[in-house]
Amino acid sequence: MHTIVSRQQLSEEVFRMEVEAPLIARGRRPGQFVILQVDADAGERIPLTIADADPARGTVTLVFQAVGRTTHLLAEKQVGDTIPALLGPLGRPTHIANVGHVVCVGGGIGVAPLHPIAQGMKAAGNRVTIIIGARNASLLIMEEEMRRIADELIIVTDDGSRGRKGLVTEPLKELCGQSPKPDLCVAIGPPVMMKFCALATKPHDVPTLVSLNTIMIDGTGMCGGCRVTVGNEMKFACVDGPEFDGHLVDWDNMMKRQNAYKQREDADHTAHHCRMRGASRI
Repeated sequence: MHTIVSRQQLSEEVFRMEVEAPLIARGRRPGQFVILQVDADAGERIPLTIADADPARGTVTLVFQAVGRTTHLLAEKQVGDTIPALLGPLGRPTHIANVGHVVCVGGGIGVAPLHPIAQGMKAAGNRVTIIIGARNASLLIMEEEMRRIADELIIVTDDGSRGRKGLVTEPLKELCGQSPKPDLCVAIGPPVMMKFCALATKPHDVPTLVSLNTIMIDGTGMCGGCRVTVGNEMKFACVDGPEFDGHLVDWDNMMKRQNAYKQREDADHTAHHCRMRGASRI
C-alpha cells in the first residue's frame, strides 16, 4: 500500500498527488513513469508519468487529468488514503546531457512530465527556455515550478487570457529562426501539438524529442496497444520509449490508433467484466 501524503487540485480536472514510494523515489530518472491500480481486486492498471520525486521523503509526485473511470476514482482519494499497487520506475529515461540551449515545450497536462526533464537539463548546465500552453489561463499548470527552472519562460494560451495569445508552436518557430538556433527541443503534450512542434523544428534541423505516453495502455510491453511507427520501424512506446525522435514518428498513424480506443474510453467501465481474469489459472 502507498499512502497519499498530499493532494492538490491544479485545475478543474487536473490533480497533483504526492505518494509514498521510497524505492521508486530513489530509482526514478527524468522521463520515466509508473503503473498504478486504484482497486486492488479488479481495477484497471494505468500508466502515469512521474512529475517529481523526493528521495529524502520517499515520495513521488503524480499529476493526472481525470478523464476516465480510473482517474476519476483516483481523484476522489484524499490525504491518508492508499493506492494498493504502484509499480516503477518504468520506461527508458531521458538522455540528459549538456548540449547548450534546450527548448522545453509543454501543452496542457504535458507540462507535468516535462517538469523533471527540464529540471535535469538545467542541472546539466544547459540554458533552458520553457514554453507552456493551454486553452485558457485556468488550465495552465505548474507555472511557478517551471519559472524556477527556466532561464526564460514563455506562456501561451489559445484565448490570450494569460501570456501570449496563440499556440506553443509560434514562439518555438521564432526561437528556431534565431541565430544561434536551439540545440535541442523537448515537446510533450497532445499528439497533434507534438506533431506540429516536430514540423516547426524540422526545417531548422533542431533535434526534437517527444514523449508518446498518451498511447500507452498496459505499460509493460505485453498488450501491444502502444505500437508506433518510428523511422519505418515498429516500436512499443512503453518499453522502447516513451521518448522518440519527433521527426521520425508517423504521427497520422499514431493518432488513428489512439482514436481506436476512444469508444471504450468513453464507455461506462462499471459494466466491464474482465474475461481474462476468469480464464486465468494463476
